Amino acid sequence: MRPVPCTLSVVPLLVNADDFGLTPGVNRSVAELHQARVLTSATLMATGAFFEDAVAVAKSNPTLEVGCHVLLVDGAPALPAAQIPSLCPDGHSLRPTLGRFAADLHLGRIRASEIEAEAAAQIRRLQAAGLRVSHVDTHKHTHMFPRVLRPLLRAARACGVPAIRNPFEPAWALRSTTGASRLRRLQIVALGSYRRTFRLQVRAAGLATPDGTLGILATGTVNVESTLLPLLGAVPGGIWELVCHPGYLDEHLDRVRTRLRASRAEEHAALLKLIPRVSPLASWRDLGTRVAPPS
Repeated sequence: MRPVPCTLSVVPLLVNADDFGLTPGVNRSVAELHQARVLTSATLMATGAFFEDAVAVAKSNPTLEVGCHVLLVDGAPALPAAQIPSLCPDGHSLRPTLGRFAADLHLGRIRASEIEAEAAAQIRRLQAAGLRVSHVDTHKHTHMFPRVLRPLLRAARACGVPAIRNPFEPAWALRSTTGASRLRRLQIVALGSYRRTFRLQVRAAGLATPDGTLGILATGTVNVESTLLPLLGAVPGGIWELVCHPGYLDEHLDRVRTRLRASRAEEHAALLKLIPRVSPLASWRDLGTRVAPPS
């Protein structure tokens, strides 16, 4: 491995851990990385199996910013399924896969009013637990679709949440990422067609958002040499969010349906090695009312 430069980036970088509340190992990883000053924030799953444990971690680390990781797929809803039947077609749970969700969304089978209601319920569960919600994002990045984004923005505004993840990874970051499959790369490039609509809708709603995300293509393959070094060495001006999925592989994670298992511990180790050399780390509060211009 080549030496890591003392400083890789001189632009503000948000570092956010997704899936907070999923397992005790994820929660412990979030706490350790924040205490090591390598993690800005974590987005909490309101219906995660270890939600209460995550709330306790957040309250014992008051400088950790906590967002809401809104689940519209692959999980349990916050509202009774009978109140959101288009989101829970089996009468119990959310759709298990992003592909099925996206297909039904574009066929008009999912009601915007139910997305808004469910998103608001999840945000309010965090607030009812005594947490200030710094921002929102979505599991599997479903808010890249305009039909999800619009009701999610309404829910965020109604709950007083000031910021939202920009779920689009820029071309320069995609070029700097190796190790991902060609199919996944093509999918992310194709979904980038929604980028301009995203920025216009966020601007109209009055929420703040970073310039974009880093690490989406690299999800599950993050390491220092092939992903973090090239990504962070190429960061231009602006405020960017590095999305990560750290954690520890334990018996609880073994029972979760996810492709991210051993990779979570690998991301945890990579962040500890690299991010202390990145300056400065940013806060979601630093965004103010900033919205990246359409492009």
